[in-house]
Amino acid sequence: MLYFTNGPEYNARLKKPFAPPTVTLKDVHNAVPKDLLKRNPLKATAYVLRDITFTLLLFKFAASITPWEQGNFGGYIPSGWLRSLVTSVLWLAYWWFQGLVWAGLFCLGHDAGHGSLYENKTLNNLIGFTLHTWLLIPYYSWRSTHHAHHKATSSMERDENYVPYLRSDFNLPPQNQATRLDYTEVFEETPIYTLVRMFIMQGLGWWVYLMKNTMGSKMYPPGTNHFDPNSPLFKPDQRNSIIISNVALTFMSVLLFKAGSNFVLWYYLVPYLLTNHCLRVRRIVMFTFLHHSDPTIPHYRKSEWSFLRGAAATVDRPLLGWMGRFFFHNISHDHVAHHFFIQAPFYNGPEITKAIKPVLKDAYNYDSTPTFYALYRSFTQCLFVEEEGDIIFYKNKHGVAAREVAKSAVAAIRNDGWDPTTQDQIETNSKHD
Repeated sequence: MLYFTNGPEYNARLKKPFAPPTVTLKDVHNAVPKDLLKRNPLKATAYVLRDITFTLLLFKFAASITPWEQGNFGGYIPSGWLRSLVTSVLWLAYWWFQGLVWAGLFCLGHDAGHGSLYENKTLNNLIGFTLHTWLLIPYYSWRSTHHAHHKATSSMERDENYVPYLRSDFNLPPQNQATRLDYTEVFEETPIYTLVRMFIMQGLGWWVYLMKNTMGSKMYPPGTNHFDPNSPLFKPDQRNSIIISNVALTFMSVLLFKAGSNFVLWYYLVPYLLTNHCLRVRRIVMFTFLHHSDPTIPHYRKSEWSFLRGAAATVDRPLLGWMGRFFFHNISHDHVAHHFFIQAPFYNGPEITKAIKPVLKDAYNYDSTPTFYALYRSFTQCLFVEEEGDIIFYKNKHGVAAREVAKSAVAAIRNDGWDPTTQDQIETNSKHD
């Protein structure tokens, strides 16, 4: 039953009211040795080639399964049912590991989009564009909104992703008038139905986000999507790159069609769905959803938001243990460090995390809760927030927040080195391209 138990770090946060961080951005940056922020092009290239090699080797492995089966696995497994079982296990192994590898390819493209693989912007974009196109991800449109997310993380007004639903979005009565029956009518459902909704979200959430901007910023009108070059998501000078992303996705789709149904169904589709599951439910999928959607982590309205507070409102999680660390290039284990040092190489993430933890102290969020239970917990408890309040927490199906703000802690924004009116400053002494 430990698998369905909150991690001790999560329980510790539940026990105390929330106080915004008092450390400054300068304190955080001074704690990290500058050599950890330097890019190593050889190391970056080695990781890219590693994941491409894994992909090709796994393709070769999958192509060998049917011949192995037809040969009774060297004559060792002639039994019909046992041979079918072994064949099924081999396909499951292929799908699982190829999904992990492709999640890693996404992470490398993500880092390229941040300019953290190479010093050369064109080379970064070439790598990111190629890897994301293989995964049917519109690289340039994603890159644009993802950068905006980093500039305004956990801001109710300006964040691009994971923006909580409001009480009014569910037509709930005001807080002082709502009854238990009101909440039950909106949120009550069977565990099986909840699991089905989670499955649909995990498989299709990424595309729903791209096409409808689900859980995106509320400042955009209905119908906003990532494929329209004239979408309000993009600046006028970005429109040509959005068209390039669309053309690349069309070309990739044609290639898959030419490859045939056997390749698409057996070699591509299942790992692709697993990649979407591991990648984005923010677009709504596992690891990025869990970084920013947690009952104990706040969102801020403009009078209390700052870059530092938003960057600290993220959670490090040991997603899938050693496999997540190895295949996902530290994106989940060291996500807090990523938000503070957007252009730092991912392979230095563990050392950066080690350096900033003593500085952030209680403002550093970690959760060892088993991943799938944490996903279920956030999915069922992070339902909506109130229309009022400057520092707010998600509420559950009973209209109850897991945590409250310490009254003594509510104060004006500190001067932490971030000017909300200057959207291009992401890091001290580092210009975000």
